[in-house]
Amino acid sequence: MRSRYCAFVKEDEGYLLRTWHPRTRPARVEFDPGTRWTGLEILDTGQGSAFHTTGTVTFRASWRGGSLHERSRFERVDGAWVYVDGEFLD
Repeated sequence: MRSRYCAFVKEDEGYLLRTWHPRTRPARVEFDPGTRWTGLEILDTGQGSAFHTTGTVTFRASWRGGSLHERSRFERVDGAWVYVDGEFLD
């Protein structure tokens, strides 16, 4: 989750697409040039250990003027954790 947040901050589309589940990955990532990310707070995690194949991360990512509160789902694909989708909260 932290690495994907950093990729959004840096607008690293390649990394984001590589860490997105093939089943839900978009063709490209659209960045808002006016967004200035200011922080990430991990609020909760579920499963996601070495013994699991799925996991969740609940987080709040802040930008100047607002924040995004989401519970993200991840799955292992070929041994690597990849983002599947998320549920917006609040």
